[in-house]
Amino acid sequence: MSTSIVSIGLANPGKAIDQSAIASFMHKAHQLDELDARKLGFLYRKSGISTRYSVLDDFEKTDPEDFTFFPKTKDFEPFPGTKARMEVFRQTAPQLCEDAVTNCLSKTSINPSEITHLILVSCTGMVAPGVELDLMKRLGLDDSIERYCVHFMGCYAAFTGLKLADKIVRAEPEAKVMLVSVELCTLHFQKSYVEDNILANSLFGDGAAAALVMNSESGLKIKSYLSQVLREGEGDMAWGIGDFGFEMRLSKYIPTLLDQGIQQLKAVFEQEFKLSTVDNFAIHPGGKQILQKVQEAFGLPESVNEHAKEVLSQFGNMSSATILFVLERMMRDKEIQGEIISMGFGPGLTLETILLEKQ
Repeated sequence: MSTSIVSIGLANPGKAIDQSAIASFMHKAHQLDELDARKLGFLYRKSGISTRYSVLDDFEKTDPEDFTFFPKTKDFEPFPGTKARMEVFRQTAPQLCEDAVTNCLSKTSINPSEITHLILVSCTGMVAPGVELDLMKRLGLDDSIERYCVHFMGCYAAFTGLKLADKIVRAEPEAKVMLVSVELCTLHFQKSYVEDNILANSLFGDGAAAALVMNSESGLKIKSYLSQVLREGEGDMAWGIGDFGFEMRLSKYIPTLLDQGIQQLKAVFEQEFKLSTVDNFAIHPGGKQILQKVQEAFGLPESVNEHAKEVLSQFGNMSSATILFVLERMMRDKEIQGEIISMGFGPGLTLETILLEKQ
């Protein structure tokens, strides 16, 4: 049997917001002087991101009087608390999930009623009863469907979801597992002008992706996977719940730490995946420098990051959903054949890798 990702569906809220418009918003939110505003503008121009999406339309507004979520004040006070942000998640995430699943199934002959297992992945919102229950109702799924939630694992969480789906299909060959990742990262905008917030505010966007995993000879076959924790970076990427949304610790040293970690693990990768025989890579586009450092660490040409760079440019970093956007493009690319090594990163510092084969 072959556990395969047979289809991937994508969804984003609203319309694309230009990166320069978001930079202008941040200029006002951080109340920057002219010098710091120029520095911030430079960072945004060099980010490799052209547009991003958000469930909040305030990021493209120039006048606080037009805000619909943030206060209509110059200093953004009273700053919205975690409860208000989770209420937006509760109201908007289910529709985005439904759009992604509908898009996913439209590329197959599978009906929603045939789905046997549902896995919801998100690190940017948690409610109970959960989004997965709302999604079941929207899709008309049976109330007895098996469902699982993967929360708060960060950008690599889709890999965890895919591994769980693979184990389910191996145990139950007739299973049809729908993995849904929904990340509303922009809900957690922080206005304090510190390094962690500056980096996070410049990178993250909102999106959802759904992947149908089942026993099939078509699509992306899941062959093997490997998980590694790079303890040296434990304090450089972290994610916690604060009074004003979720707070991210995101160090500028992460690309270098990943480079060092990959160098140390090269022998392990070669043994597990036979790197020298693989031509295709799907790297989580956590940022422009991360893509560059991973490419250099493996001694690969720039062309391997073509799809990852395009996703980063059009959508930014959508946390766990992002790698599914990359894989969806690679599934459609007729030039890509054979094995694909897909890799993602998250708090820990955790490095997750899956070996796929395009069938």
